[in-house]
Amino acid sequence: MTIKSDRWIRRMAIEHKLIEPFEPRQVRHVDENGEQRRVISYGLSSYGYDLRVADEFKIFTNVHSSVVDPKGFDDRSFVDVKQNLCTIPPNSFALARSVEYFRIPRNVLTICLGKSTYARCGIIVNVTPFEPEWEGHVTLEISNTTPLPARIYANEGLAQVIFLESDEACETSYRDRGGKYQGQRGITIPRI
Repeated sequence: MTIKSDRWIRRMAIEHKLIEPFEPRQVRHVDENGEQRRVISYGLSSYGYDLRVADEFKIFTNVHSSVVDPKGFDDRSFVDVKQNLCTIPPNSFALARSVEYFRIPRNVLTICLGKSTYARCGIIVNVTPFEPEWEGHVTLEISNTTPLPARIYANEGLAQVIFLESDEACETSYRDRGGKYQGQRGITIPRI
């Protein structure tokens, strides 16, 4: 396995639609009405890609006193929010999705890790690997480990994707298995 560089990611994004939309540089400032505003960085980095979180969130709530069960998840455990700023309650979590849609090649596996800006605030981003030939929007689990409310900024960086290329293609890909999260759009809750 080799970690892929910015050159490889750029070429794959342009030629094979690896990432859509694709930002070919690291963005740290955006223009708003003629003024520069700092953002949590996103886009192409040296050996990875910093994905953005979209403005759609499912914030966990215990209003219905449900049990968290991956085999029978109660969708009423979430409050749906669509806005540019999400506040996650203390010691709670939210689901979100990436702005970007990913298409992973058959000989590639990715690892996705939360950005240090959020980690230093006690906000942990958990994402499972993107398997060979998986495609879709990434569902992001954002945990607020602090005893205070935590803010997440939509359309800004949240996690970095690192691409690992094997010297041979896998025998059975995610697509071959008919993976249950294949082609997901939007935020996807647990499925069995």
